[in-house]
Amino acid sequence: MGVFNSLFGSKEPQKEKVSYLKWIPLSSLDQLDTIKKQSKTESILIFKHSTRCGISKMVIKQFEGLFQENHQYLKVYYLDLLNYRNVSDEVGYTFQVIHQSPQLLVIKNEVSVHAVSHNDITQINLTRFI
Repeated sequence: MGVFNSLFGSKEPQKEKVSYLKWIPLSSLDQLDTIKKQSKTESILIFKHSTRCGISKMVIKQFEGLFQENHQYLKVYYLDLLNYRNVSDEVGYTFQVIHQSPQLLVIKNEVSVHAVSHNDITQINLTRFI
């Protein structure tokens, strides 16, 4: 029956996937001060994403899939590189990282303690930043 269910649909209700990732849009330079302040008490993640890049689109979906219930309180900022290039430039300058896309930064005590890009993002152990 599995083949028929996949072809014609099943009468069983589909389980809705719960997302434990709550994106915080990063769209202004003022937010960098907030990020630095927050990083004094917890790890803050910044995901730099290019909406026109195929690799970036693939990585962001895989990154979202990494989040489990115990990760739900991580603060994750989403930076659209194309619309907020000035913010991206300032992130690089403020946290002393070379620009890449996609890129994930982990900020703790006002500095970048971890930076990965491309497919390395999908290999990250989020639990170590809780």
